[in-house]
Amino acid sequence: GIGIVMLLLGAAMLLGTLAGSRDPLQPLSVLRGGSASADTRPLAFTRVRSLAELDSRIAAAGQPVMLDFYADWCVSCKEMEKFTFADATVQARLAGYTLLQADVTANSADDKALLARFKLFGPPGIIFFDAKGSENQAVRVVGFQNAEQFVKTLQKTGAAG
Repeated sequence: GIGIVMLLLGAAMLLGTLAGSRDPLQPLSVLRGGSASADTRPLAFTRVRSLAELDSRIAAAGQPVMLDFYADWCVSCKEMEKFTFADATVQARLAGYTLLQADVTANSADDKALLARFKLFGPPGIIFFDAKGSENQAVRVVGFQNAEQFVKTLQKTGAAG
């Protein structure tokens, strides 16, 4: 029985991958057709690729900054995207933030330097900065947080949102 279930799950993942799905939680979602609902509009992150680019974007922001470490192969990152960042309350709280994202999928030298600067081993990791560009070292997210937990984390940052 377990073997049959595993075979079906593997076949679904293979079919989804061949169809272009990048979501391991819902590999067959690309076969549904239709468009995504307005309720799950993704957050508009600006990608940063190096420490220099990160520093310049934080300096130019003039408001609180949230830096999200992401990778295509990171299941917890996909969960954060689908269940946490898609939540209306979370999106409302993040309205006053500049949203930056470091995609460390390639594990390049720049990716490693970004992770090393914040002493992270890999994604997911979320770092917060105040409006002056200083890191809020008391508040960090490492690993998955559901929407309710994440709202509490955002409240700890003390930033308006």
